[in-house]
Amino acid sequence: MKVAYHPNFIKQFKKLSSVLQIEVKEKIEIFEENYLHHSLKTHKLHGRFKKDYAFSVNYSYRIIFRIFKDEALFLEIGTHDMYR
Repeated sequence: MKVAYHPNFIKQFKKLSSVLQIEVKEKIEIFEENYLHHSLKTHKLHGRFKKDYAFSVNYSYRIIFRIFKDEALFLEIGTHDMYR
């Protein structure tokens, strides 16, 4: 699946440690091959995020995205605190 990046996502990504950035890039590669890969734990969100999905980078970090036909727009990256 193609991936596009919202400016907020890019800002948040740049603030991550270099080690975490590498981990994120690895997960994005998996996502591009199969966005439903079991290691990503992709799931639909609810409430104010009801149009969005998320997947796990690691135990703490998630990426929130929205699907438009054959493209995913990465909206945010962060911990569970971003859901508040």
